[in-house]
Amino acid sequence: MNTEDKFPAITISRCGSAPSSKGPQEYFTGRVRIDSPFKGSDPARILGASVTFEPSARTAWHTHPLGQTLIVTAGCGLVQHWGGPIEEIRPGDVIWIAPGEKHWHGAAPATAMTHLAIVELLDGKSADWMEPVNDQQYPAEAQDNP
Repeated sequence: MNTEDKFPAITISRCGSAPSSKGPQEYFTGRVRIDSPFKGSDPARILGASVTFEPSARTAWHTHPLGQTLIVTAGCGLVQHWGGPIEEIRPGDVIWIAPGEKHWHGAAPATAMTHLAIVELLDGKSADWMEPVNDQQYPAEAQDNP
C-alpha cells in the first residue's frame, strides 16, 4: 500500500501559523509559553512543542511512559531527576529522560530558556504530572553563569 493513500508524504506547519498558548498552572510554575505544537499522524506516536520558560519558571515533577528528549535552543535552564543533582542545560544540549523517570526542567533563576520537548504517546498518554517543584527544591541562587 502506498503511504500517500493514508496520509500526505510531507506536511509543513508554518512557524507562527498557530497562536502561542500559556503553560497550564497545574503543570508549570511561573510564566511558560508553548509554541508550534506538533503531533504525528497514526501510526506515529510522536508529540512535541517549543516551550519557553521565563526566569525561574519550571515544570512540575512528572514522568513520561516512553521517555522524553529535550533540545535546548536558547537561554540557560535546569533539569533534575528525582534524587539527582540539578544540572545546567544550554543551547545545543540534548537531554534524554528515561521512561518513568521522575523529573522537572525549566529556566535558570535569572535567564529564560527555550527547548524543544519531544515525547511519544503510549495508549494516548504522554505524561503523568505530579506535585510542583517547590521553592526549597528549586535553587534560589543563580546557576546560570555565562
